[in-house]
Amino acid sequence: MPTFQVPGPVHRLWTTAHEPVLTVGDGDIITFDAVECAAGQLDGFRNGEPVPPLDYDLLYPLVGPVMVDGAEPGDAVELEALEYVPGSWGWTSVLPDFGLLSDDFPDLHVHRWELADGVTVFGGATIPLRPFLGVMGATPDSVEPLSPFPPGHFGGNIDTRDLTVGTSVFLPVSVPGARVMLGDPHAAQGDGEVCGAAIEASLSGAIRVRLHRGRTIPAPQFRTSGPLRPGIEDAGYEATTGVGPDLMAASRDAVRAMIDHLGREYGLDPLDAYVLCSVVVDLKITEVVDQPNWVVAAYLPRSIWR
Repeated sequence: MPTFQVPGPVHRLWTTAHEPVLTVGDGDIITFDAVECAAGQLDGFRNGEPVPPLDYDLLYPLVGPVMVDGAEPGDAVELEALEYVPGSWGWTSVLPDFGLLSDDFPDLHVHRWELADGVTVFGGATIPLRPFLGVMGATPDSVEPLSPFPPGHFGGNIDTRDLTVGTSVFLPVSVPGARVMLGDPHAAQGDGEVCGAAIEASLSGAIRVRLHRGRTIPAPQFRTSGPLRPGIEDAGYEATTGVGPDLMAASRDAVRAMIDHLGREYGLDPLDAYVLCSVVVDLKITEVVDQPNWVVAAYLPRSIWR
């Protein structure tokens, strides 16, 4: 199949007004370089130093839009991840008024990760890298620019940690050509991304594009190529739970309990435990039928301590 390199420039908003950078056909492969979502503003940061001021207008540089020849509203575009290669470093932030436990952790904090040989090390834990793109979307039908932060039925900032190499993502087409855009690369993330950031790290990648005519879907769907986390799951899990009538409150309770557990069992201070939860702990809704209370669990893979 033909392979095409996606050129610049990058964009930071969803709109049909962007000039397309490339047109591909069914089965073609695109290669690209995606910059971490701070767009290089933390390149020089080192742990223990003051966090430099961030220009929030520079966040979320997106690659594209890539036109898919023949794509029309009512179709679906499939993006099959063939290769993702992360850079040598990444970062995780805790931002004021952002994240699941923003009331518990109100102060700005950034941790820099060194990435090598498929892992990174943090507080006695060895965390396997599982790179993926946090943003994969087919542009919605809007000339008015839309923020890249919230996801939508078109995809966008869906931050789903299982969209790794081998997985196919299916996106509903809203406008002619689909206008696919990609960005927000992550080196690792837990389900929930609870502190508001994963391991944010640039990556180079390759994706095969396929067009499914007449496949109308209401929101993104995906298909994995095998087990979700082989090797990581093999040593089992430790889990905490939150129980109550509100799923968000139950999620907070589950994460707070996990932070306490990480402090008691592994000696992590609360802020470090919160960061670790965001990059490796998985939030799961374990039941929503026994009203009035629902259960959310926070799963910690034991393999990271080996």
